[in-house]
Amino acid sequence: MKKTGGEIIWECLKREGVKHIFGYPGGAILPAYDALCKYPEIHHVLVRHEQGAAHMADGYARAGGGVGVAIATSGPGATNLVTGIATAMMDSSPIVCITGQVGSKLIGYDAFQETDITGITLPITKHNYLVTRAEDLAPAMREASWLAKSGRPGPVLIDVTKDAQQASCEFDWDAAEPGHRNRCLAASSSTPQYGDALELINHAKRPVILAGHGILLSGAMREVCAFAERAQAPVAMTLLGIGSFPASHPLNLGMMGMHGEAWVNTAIQEADLLLAFGMRFDDRVTGNLKTYAPMAKKIHIEIDQAEVNKNVKIDVALIGDLREVLCELLPRVDAGNREAWLSRIQELKGDSAVRDIQNLPDDGHLYAAHVVNDLWGDVWGRRGGDGRRPTSDVGSAVLQTRQTSNPNYLWWFGHDGLRSACRYWREVCAARRGSLGRRR
Repeated sequence: MKKTGGEIIWECLKREGVKHIFGYPGGAILPAYDALCKYPEIHHVLVRHEQGAAHMADGYARAGGGVGVAIATSGPGATNLVTGIATAMMDSSPIVCITGQVGSKLIGYDAFQETDITGITLPITKHNYLVTRAEDLAPAMREASWLAKSGRPGPVLIDVTKDAQQASCEFDWDAAEPGHRNRCLAASSSTPQYGDALELINHAKRPVILAGHGILLSGAMREVCAFAERAQAPVAMTLLGIGSFPASHPLNLGMMGMHGEAWVNTAIQEADLLLAFGMRFDDRVTGNLKTYAPMAKKIHIEIDQAEVNKNVKIDVALIGDLREVLCELLPRVDAGNREAWLSRIQELKGDSAVRDIQNLPDDGHLYAAHVVNDLWGDVWGRRGGDGRRPTSDVGSAVLQTRQTSNPNYLWWFGHDGLRSACRYWREVCAARRGSLGRRR
């Protein structure tokens, strides 16, 4: 069938299962917006600024809505997406950004609102495309959606010239299917790396699991819990790893790093084995690399080979999907008895139980910790009634609310796209002073 380039964009999104998109129209993307009227099944959320579109698409993807999609015009519209794209790249969030571009014959001549957005976003996307012909749109759209979700998720950008949106061509969905598959170099369980990892795990006296965002992306929550219980290995979490392991579990140490508890970091420093599950050893976790966990051997399970040995020297690396790797390891892990190590960790806690919000005495004074904890207790306690979810915005609000709230409450960090992905939820957001702008 024959379709215009604008129609091909929406047809591909519809067939990929996209139901919500976030965007702001402008001259170079208007042919695509004109074609949107023919696709009422796709709900367009009109934002007030293109940066909001990128963040909403990111939040939509994180909340389980699938691939998030953001739309913007050329020039300033496209460049306004950059912060949201970089966020999705750093946090491995699958989004596709579609931008309009000046006509193909005007590229390189500094035309009105011409910006090299593919060059600008090259370091912060998994891949990007400049599409100048309608015939190339369907393959680019299908491949972009596949790339955003495959392996380590991340953002992909498609820059489409105005004439490519206006031109018509034959649309063949099947012929546009990507020709390549996931190239994750997963190690077989028969390779020496698995044997080396099992030897370190089964002989360790003081292991600690470092639980990262990759656990949630892989859907390996049950496997991590089973692994920790079988090996009797305590679990410390990165900020984005929170929620990957039950907060009430006795093996849960809490958050590590600069904004975590001191005794969690001390336990990591005293460990003889660190098991890094889907985390990247960033500076907020490690601190000074020269003195980080000097006595510990390190096993890194990671889908992105580029992260291995990037910040911290690894003794054994297992490349592959975390859930699949753990399923291979679990049957061969010896049941652990590490009471001495767990007792040592309890000693390290010291008086932290007194500072814990659940044990903070009511002495008549009102503390921020009391307010945050009671607020989230009220929100979470009613979730069966009105579907509310606690959220926060970025920066100090994330850290303070995370440190002072009951850890049993599930957190959704503040993303506007959450509402589109989970339309029956209502959000209660903890925001910093000045975060809510004045309405005019």
